[in-house]
Amino acid sequence: MEHPQSQELLSMHANLCQAIADPTRIALLYELGDGPKHVSQLLETLDLPQATVSRHLKVLRERSLVKTQRDGPFVYYELADRRILDALNIMRAIHTDILSRHHQLIQSTEE
Repeated sequence: MEHPQSQELLSMHANLCQAIADPTRIALLYELGDGPKHVSQLLETLDLPQATVSRHLKVLRERSLVKTQRDGPFVYYELADRRILDALNIMRAIHTDILSRHHQLIQSTEE
């Protein structure tokens, strides 16, 4: 895989990573993986205040991770690219492996 060379590409990459570096935004992305939802549905599912959900959806929208569609009085949010879930799942698997190695290290020092 090629490594991005320009500072602009590195900055764009960091900007995207910052968007998913928050537990609430990760939860929103996984929730939207089930299909488009309006804010009220997200509020109910995630049990978060409306202001919190709206603020995080704004970040995800600004970073082009979610898109919106109006249907009457409702604005529906959906994933702009489902591959973001693949990326999140890969990071989750890496984290699981790290925890497993730490657990093995602790066990080996206790023996």
